[in-house]
Amino acid sequence: MEVTFTEFKASLMQYVNDVKDGEDVVITHKGAPVARLTSVEGADLFASLIADGLITLPADERAVPRLPQAEAAKDALSSLLGRLRR
Repeated sequence: MEVTFTEFKASLMQYVNDVKDGEDVVITHKGAPVARLTSVEGADLFASLIADGLITLPADERAVPRLPQAEAAKDALSSLLGRLRR
């Protein structure tokens, strides 16, 4: 539901109760949306995306592979920083 800032301010408890009942409240100012009031349960984006079937969690955790180029770059950077600090 959309409400103006003035309406929201005048009836704050009503809108908090609406949010408790599962409704999102979009607050507008001069016709433009500026804020969304949502329940704490609704604030977890990952849970929402998983529930909607838009994303899935990985089957199991995987270690990030270390590439030889990344190790060489790290060594070169460490060497350069060591020389600069002298």
